[in-house]
Amino acid sequence: MVERIKIEKGSGNVFRDLNLPDAEGLLAKAELAAQIGAIVARKGLTQVQAARLLGIDQPKVSALMHGRLSGFSTDRLLRFLNALGREVRIVVGARAAKHPRIRVMCA
Repeated sequence: MVERIKIEKGSGNVFRDLNLPDAEGLLAKAELAAQIGAIVARKGLTQVQAARLLGIDQPKVSALMHGRLSGFSTDRLLRFLNALGREVRIVVGARAAKHPRIRVMCA
């Protein structure tokens, strides 16, 4: 007997799918952290070097790289991107959507 597995299409935001509060904010923080991690990797920085550049200690860099983001505000993550040489632009727009969202776009 073959067991059928029900597959449900996600919303595009795993935090919303898990019914977590502030799902859009959590997704934005996760996307910012992913960009920070990608930049650190592209630059070939060690966690100690990244810590020096970001003005935090190495254990906090480790937490950031592993997605443990509870100790990081969105504002702080944006400042980290600046410290890594990235310009951050905030654009406010109108969109007709069931779930207005916060999007992180990187160039």
